[in-house]
Amino acid sequence: MSVVHELSPGWLLDHLAFINKISYELHQHPEPCCSESQPASSLHLDSLHLDSVSSFGASAAFVPSTSKPENDDRGNCEMFIQKYVFRSELFDVSKPYITSAIHKECQESKEKEDLVNDVKKEISISFNGKKRKRCVAFNQGELDAMEYHRKIRGLILDGSSQLIQEGLTSGFLHSCSEKRNKCSEPITLPLDTCNLSELCEMAKHLPSLNEMELQTLQLMEDDASVTEQDLFSRIVENTSSFTKTITLMGQKYLLPPKSSFLLSDISCMHPLLNCKKIYDVIVIDPPWQNKSVKRSNRYSYLSPLQIKQIPVPKLAAPSCLVVTWVTNRQKHLRFVKEELYPSWSVEVVAEWHWVKITSSGEFVFPLDSPHKKPYEGLILGRVREKAALLLRSADVRELPIPDHKLIVSVPCMLHSHKPPLAEVLKDYIKPEGECLELFARNLQPGWTSWGNEVLKFQHMDYFVALKSKS
Repeated sequence: MSVVHELSPGWLLDHLAFINKISYELHQHPEPCCSESQPASSLHLDSLHLDSVSSFGASAAFVPSTSKPENDDRGNCEMFIQKYVFRSELFDVSKPYITSAIHKECQESKEKEDLVNDVKKEISISFNGKKRKRCVAFNQGELDAMEYHRKIRGLILDGSSQLIQEGLTSGFLHSCSEKRNKCSEPITLPLDTCNLSELCEMAKHLPSLNEMELQTLQLMEDDASVTEQDLFSRIVENTSSFTKTITLMGQKYLLPPKSSFLLSDISCMHPLLNCKKIYDVIVIDPPWQNKSVKRSNRYSYLSPLQIKQIPVPKLAAPSCLVVTWVTNRQKHLRFVKEELYPSWSVEVVAEWHWVKITSSGEFVFPLDSPHKKPYEGLILGRVREKAALLLRSADVRELPIPDHKLIVSVPCMLHSHKPPLAEVLKDYIKPEGECLELFARNLQPGWTSWGNEVLKFQHMDYFVALKSKS
């Protein structure tokens, strides 16, 4: 379970535990007795390989790494179960991202901001021990952000304090004094050298397939070959109870059991629509446009118009719960509430907040930092046009969704690795409901995931292999 504690303000989550409760197990035979011939029927692993080529062509294909032997002789072979767990150091956030000295500076800035409400304010800024004053003109967006923070500051502070205290009492969180003797080595983040978003761009130049042929592809032990068109133009499903792997351009990715995905960008979403499946919950993490993204050029972003064009109404079941991750920019919050959701016939029902803390229970950024806040928002809404028809045709009762719930967790060090929502949303969707995540970067059992980096955090380098005999 990812929920460590649940109180009236919200939930304290363990993101790492959620990942590791997934059965990331590969069943395989060790060398050398089965190196020449491994019986396909004895494996619960499909390892599909995409040849590394300079350009996509009809000759490039996925080839199973195992072949069926002439003699099915397994007498001397022992089966090994290779289990994978996510690298725990990627969640080892033991101290805030900002030092206490800067925290003090932020508090001083906050005190000065509270003195006046005019557009121009005096802020004391410290450089190398020296102080100077400058007059800062806040734009309307910054003023709106300050006003928004003022409104929610109390509930963020009080609610997260309750959950953090519960975590400290239970031992899930540890005070700073308990960690002083631990020497933490610098963490080297793995590099995914396979640029998935660029592969999606290259895939657009592949020969187009007849849409009637674009059926969901289920990975089976007896698949002979799967062409690259299959990966980029179909939803790929691992329907088994075991993990499978895909090797794509020399990089290996783990596919958890009972998961499915579509690797494509927003221009190639038709396989999702062609499946004629509708979803009871849709979680969306759009690549919002902002100045830092423009400067860094780390990943592409979408304009508000492009986000509105996502075919959510066609993918949503009656009374579908739509959850959108939103940055703290008031422009984005207003857009979701006033433009995006109305265009999809979605009614806003609640606003939740993800609060990011260290393993000792501190905010990763000072709560009153004028720059970065230790929280992000989620806007929850219901598809109401279809819901009205459903409610008239059946005795359906929806559990009301409370407003301003908190999701408190230690964040992953990997950029934009959001905490899991499956367990905190389960009370608000029907049992065994169909779940979809848009702009996903990882897979979950029981969910369909879509995005141009949908396998990013499934990269083998983010996991540690543990071997044990069955």
